[in-house]
Amino acid sequence: MSKPRHLVNILTGTKGAAEMKDAGPLVKTIKKAARPLLVIGPRALEIEIDGKPFIEYLVDIAKASDIPICATAHTKKKLLELGVTPDSTYDIIEIINHLKDPEWKGVKGEGCHDLVMFGGFRTDLGNQGLSTLKHFAPHLKTMTVCKYYYPNATFSLPNYRKDEEWKALLEGIIEELK
Repeated sequence: MSKPRHLVNILTGTKGAAEMKDAGPLVKTIKKAARPLLVIGPRALEIEIDGKPFIEYLVDIAKASDIPICATAHTKKKLLELGVTPDSTYDIIEIINHLKDPEWKGVKGEGCHDLVMFGGFRTDLGNQGLSTLKHFAPHLKTMTVCKYYYPNATFSLPNYRKDEEWKALLEGIIEELK
């Protein structure tokens, strides 16, 4: 099992993230979801993989599977520049609070989300938000597509030391979703 990037975020309890190293099971989970949601954080603007911003990989994932996007922080401007209009714009704490509510109608008003994918957040803030959802939102599954292991997610990628491995997985997800 991978260790979280911040050692203060050690898994407590018996329920930890399933470490996903292959695109196939991740894609299967995404396709199985009735109302998935992709939440994009500000670090997606700062991180580049071989010169391509991480946010562009996230947009490709959303486009390949028609997943609604929730922009947080200042990511909306970059999404609009990429020709993508986010379905909602919330603060990360605000969207987590909405996701806890099983009666919330979702970002499109079509019903509660059943799978929420996160990308581009600080690991400490992300882990605390995922912990909140793990304990107070049993109606949904969570997935992270960042290069670090998040023990409080339902599904998480392992810690990638090399961007090439992470890039290959992201591209595999995009290809299999098409």
